[in-house]
Amino acid sequence: MLKSALAVVTTLLFVVAGISPAQAQTSANTKKTAAKKTVVKKAVVRRQAAPKRAAPQASLDHREKLVKKVAYVHGKRRVVYQRVSAMPTVPVVPPVMTAGDMAGLNLTQDPLALRSNVALVIDQASSQVLFEKNSSVALPIASVTKLMTSLVVVEARQNMEETLTVTDDDVDRQKHSSSRLRVGAQLSRDDMLHIALMSSENRAASALGRNYPGGLPAFVAAMNAKARSLGMMDTHYVDSTGLSSNNVASARDLAKLVVAAYNYPVIRQYSTDAKYMVEPSGHALQYASSNRLVASKDWDIGLQKTGYINEAGHCLVMLTKIEGRSVVMVFLDSKGKLSHVGDAARMRKWLSEQGPQNLTRVNLRGGRADEG
Repeated sequence: MLKSALAVVTTLLFVVAGISPAQAQTSANTKKTAAKKTVVKKAVVRRQAAPKRAAPQASLDHREKLVKKVAYVHGKRRVVYQRVSAMPTVPVVPPVMTAGDMAGLNLTQDPLALRSNVALVIDQASSQVLFEKNSSVALPIASVTKLMTSLVVVEARQNMEETLTVTDDDVDRQKHSSSRLRVGAQLSRDDMLHIALMSSENRAASALGRNYPGGLPAFVAAMNAKARSLGMMDTHYVDSTGLSSNNVASARDLAKLVVAAYNYPVIRQYSTDAKYMVEPSGHALQYASSNRLVASKDWDIGLQKTGYINEAGHCLVMLTKIEGRSVVMVFLDSKGKLSHVGDAARMRKWLSEQGPQNLTRVNLRGGRADEG
């Protein structure tokens, strides 16, 4: 009833306006189609005019960049940005301060630009000092300690063929250094001495001290007594390996130790061997020298010992011949894995250029150079 009344009213309105119902319906459909086209056109315009989605830059580290990737979430295509490192990240490691650095020895300059904070070169025969740099300062000496260890073992005249066993007491729990000798490994005292001198084997040096009459405390006491007898007044030992930074000596003291140890052929031979094989408990192990110079044909080395711990830096003592002259070289607290070897080469070149007749003594203490 209501619908019929509305239809009659609508028809009357169309008649008054002069428009037929069919024309009105066509006009309505046209407007709807135009409206749809307008909406679609606006959407296209917006899509074309809208700028591409910018990658988020907020809080972006200079070492990072954003990579655009396409992902599908619940079946719908999505554009995502992923942070990636623009360059490999290297952790910043602060430089290790050695005992020499903390004492200010790194401020001492020298004409050879040595990388060692301490250096000393003396003539073996005359004890004449040829080069000196901070040589009276007592510093940690690391495995150079083993030179005194070998001297005490040799002078104790113990049975060198006696079998020694590596025990848990020989394991380094201070620096956590590695060793190729396992707990339970057995070697003769002679072999232990050989690899301790040549290859700085810590467990071998520990076993040597532990098997001294009275044990390690008596051995350390013998080390300090021997140092005093040699006039090494700036020297102090607390172990037989050098792993403790409390093992200290000055370059002048170490030069005396080198001269004393050189008197024993077994120490000369073992410290300068390039390679040596041992068989702990029947298993063959090949050891090599810790000093690459002993295998070089350019060097004539009669005795040597290297050492390294963080507090000591790289250390080297040796007796060698240069231009026919036997000289003792001591380098302590050197920076860089091969810096002590490089310093030895620079020193040899300088001594060769000076010549035995025109040699100038260089004495550096606290940054002041005295020549005479």
